[in-house]
Amino acid sequence: MGNGEAKTYTTLGDYGEGRFEDRRSVFIGHAAHVKDEAAARDFVVSVRKMHSDARHHAWAYHMTEGGIARFSDDGEPQGTAGLPILSVINGSGALDCAVVVTRYFGGILLGTGGLVHAYSEAAKLAVAEAGVVVYREYMELSLSVTYSDYQKLSYELPKFGAITDDAEFGADVTVKAAVPSERVDEFSARISEITSGRAIISKTGTRFDA
Repeated sequence: MGNGEAKTYTTLGDYGEGRFEDRRSVFIGHAAHVKDEAAARDFVVSVRKMHSDARHHAWAYHMTEGGIARFSDDGEPQGTAGLPILSVINGSGALDCAVVVTRYFGGILLGTGGLVHAYSEAAKLAVAEAGVVVYREYMELSLSVTYSDYQKLSYELPKFGAITDDAEFGADVTVKAAVPSERVDEFSARISEITSGRAIISKTGTRFDA
């Protein structure tokens, strides 16, 4: 159980959509949290079906697992669509997310710079609408204390930013709590101190929570 810097995980909070127009071309951005690469590909397919009459569906996604980052220009000039979308994702800091930008061609060529700008703007709007969420790593603990020590424990939990998940009252009190991972050593030492070593503390897992 170690101390150190807070471990965080950044992703998108929800589905987001954004619309950008330039010289009659319409760019519709779609952004979502996805759990894995298969889900990212499914998201691209779902957007294609939603706008089956559109000319282009450029996309990008960046996954935590394996650090995979992929993108596609989907027929647009190389480097004008997929890569700008991926740049927006990377700029947001979000992982495990996919962004698709659908283009309805308006009949006027936008040029390389115009395309990069349009795809970037539609992606930014979609990501902003979805919302970037930062989760913090917590260590899940089971704490067994006497009834007399339970009040002391209850007083200390909020001081360490802990989340109390459950409390069972039997011969002793068993509290299920989640403590920011970087504060677990400090927390454990404090609980041992105030209970004169009577508290039984065991690690049960880790999770990310908002």
